[in-house]
Amino acid sequence: MADLLDWVSLSLVPGLGVTGLGRLVDCFAGADGVFQATAKERSQIGGIRAEALLGLTDVAAVRKRGEQELDRLAGIGAQALCLEDQDYPSLLRQTSTPPPVLYIKGRTELLESCCVAMVGSRAATSYGHRIATALAHDLALRGVAVVSGMALGIDACAHAGALSAPGATIGVLGCGLDVVYPQQNRRLYEQIGECGLLVTEYPLGTRPEGFRFPARNRIIAGMSYGVVVVEAARKSGSLITAEFALEEGRDVFAVPGQVDSFKSAGAHWLLQQGAKLVLSAADILEELPLCKGLRRDYLGESGQAQGPEVVDAELLDLLAMIEPYAMKRDALIAKSGLAPGQLAEFLLRLELDGLVEMLPGDEVRRTGHGGEKEP
Repeated sequence: MADLLDWVSLSLVPGLGVTGLGRLVDCFAGADGVFQATAKERSQIGGIRAEALLGLTDVAAVRKRGEQELDRLAGIGAQALCLEDQDYPSLLRQTSTPPPVLYIKGRTELLESCCVAMVGSRAATSYGHRIATALAHDLALRGVAVVSGMALGIDACAHAGALSAPGATIGVLGCGLDVVYPQQNRRLYEQIGECGLLVTEYPLGTRPEGFRFPARNRIIAGMSYGVVVVEAARKSGSLITAEFALEEGRDVFAVPGQVDSFKSAGAHWLLQQGAKLVLSAADILEELPLCKGLRRDYLGESGQAQGPEVVDAELLDLLAMIEPYAMKRDALIAKSGLAPGQLAEFLLRLELDGLVEMLPGDEVRRTGHGGEKEP
């Protein structure tokens, strides 16, 4: 506990930052060594800001702030992990700039689960929403913890899709654990805190400022075996996350979109650079053979998750006729040969299982959760 207190206390020193803290800890053989060193010895370490050196002059006050932070964390059911803690995620520890301290709330065992990040546009299209939700759902069914950044759009769909499996998801914040951002995701924030895991490198009360989000993105990539970009513009935070992944030797995946959509330009550029094309969860899972805890019983040969309730042969035959693109109910009646009443009953059962979606204009389409059958 004393080591954790020293790490947390150091991380709260104004102006020290990740790089400065790392230099001090390396030079003085640990966080406790930084406090045991004299002010003169600390001032001789290059690259440390004057503001940080001044902040370290009153060691008792610095440690007092650390104690108060740990007490406040305990009060909201959260905790801190330092870089030396055995529970600190090993993948993240291996990166070039791991956060010295992580603040976490929720299921701590997820820190060592098989993690895959999913990121994309905040202003995503309905296509992006649908694909992110379906992919996250299918990955979570197989035991993958879906990591994302709690933003609107693709991030929110990735978290929600994983929770619907039911499955695990990790939300990495660009603010303190006690700050909900954006406010529209409050319910999702609460669900992840209860059923998943919230992670941040920022102490309680830290507000979401623009510069914090690229730093957050390195954690998203660093915790994960790979990063999936669903929909992203050519210049976006999602591509920053993908770049972090590449720098750390992690896999990068991209979902193709409409060729003339600027919202998919970033994903298409990644594909041109050699990212793996993703059409289903199976394309991601086959790159994770060493991940522990993956379940093998949910995916069929198509690579799509099979709904456990869909066992009726007639339902499967109908599902195979329904395309991912919207089609008229009349066209489906003609194709299936079913009576209108029977078709309505079957469509309702498929919709309740989450395998099809009914659309305005008396149209229907298959969702990402439905498996296909060879004709």
